[in-house]
Amino acid sequence: MGKLIAFDIVLNNKQPVYIAGQNIEGHVTLELSDVMKMRGVKLEFTGRAYVHWTEQHSTGSGKTRRTETRHYSATEIYFNFEFLLFGPGTGSTLLQAGHHTFPFTYTLPQNLPSSYESSIGNVRYQLKAKIDKPWKFDHKTKRMITVISMLDLNQQPAAAAAVQGQNSKNLCCLCCKSGPISAVFHVDRAGYVPGDTVFLNAEISNNSSRRMCASRVKLIMITSYHATTKTRTDFKCVASLSRGEIPPHGDDVWSGDQMIIPAIPPSYLVGCSIIDIRYILQLEVDPSGPAFDLEVPLEIIIGTIPLRQVVQRYYPQWQPPPAQPARAEPSAPPAVTPPDLPPPSYAECVFGKVTIGEDDDDNEHMGGDKIFAPSYTYYDWSKSSFK
Repeated sequence: MGKLIAFDIVLNNKQPVYIAGQNIEGHVTLELSDVMKMRGVKLEFTGRAYVHWTEQHSTGSGKTRRTETRHYSATEIYFNFEFLLFGPGTGSTLLQAGHHTFPFTYTLPQNLPSSYESSIGNVRYQLKAKIDKPWKFDHKTKRMITVISMLDLNQQPAAAAAVQGQNSKNLCCLCCKSGPISAVFHVDRAGYVPGDTVFLNAEISNNSSRRMCASRVKLIMITSYHATTKTRTDFKCVASLSRGEIPPHGDDVWSGDQMIIPAIPPSYLVGCSIIDIRYILQLEVDPSGPAFDLEVPLEIIIGTIPLRQVVQRYYPQWQPPPAQPARAEPSAPPAVTPPDLPPPSYAECVFGKVTIGEDDDDNEHMGGDKIFAPSYTYYDWSKSSFK
């Protein structure tokens, strides 16, 4: 680095997780072994969503047939703000050798979507500091943060209601139809937060002459990515449980089997119009031999603020405040967690870290975060500090 010994962005929050509308406070540190000429030290705050994927398409026929790669993409900018922490910004000045600290504070806008990362799209928030040097490469360092938009399950009319589904199908065995397999699947409510336990209940009847290899329940995240001319929908299993085989003309019962909701982004990704997230719990019964699974899907809502009835279940002494009128449709939630509810902890997304690609103006002098995983609210009721 030559004269530059250290260049970093330090946040006051030990865990860089923020709520839309909250202040980001910290400082940029810079240490030089000798005087450095520069236009200034700048700090940029950006928030944006981006989707991109490619598809292969064939055109023409015969000898003129060829395959081309088409790109689909879209971008949303939520904010882009730059501070001048030191220097004139134009012209040049000198920064002396030694250790320098430049404090900053920035208030996040309201109604931001939650951070999200995947190979196809992301909602990403970052701070980038730059030493702007005349006639030379700029030194840069980057810091990623998680922003969480509060989705209050108490404001979702369907969240507290039980959900049930059923399905059946006949299996074909050579020329004959075998008896049907059927299943009823239900959970006691539709709304959960990461860390919550889902109690799974199902009754499966195998009236066929075939063995069922297994039954399983999957929590599936359905993500729709909206480019300017096309939409792509992806399905990802984020948790699963399974039970053993069911003999011909046998039955099986799921009776409160427990699934823990992992650290995942909230439903809908409120505030983002190019990425949408929904979740289903799906019961699957897997017949032996050639046949499609019997499936019973139930849509659920993953929020960031738990149902008050759930809080009271774990803490009977807690008294909820008067209920607020429910909203009919998902909408932008409050900017801060209501003080009457237990404080959550935060857990790294179940999908793990991703490599942060370079921006258009990045170069080999970029320091700071190279990999990142967003963190989401996580309620471990057995360890909550709420009393």
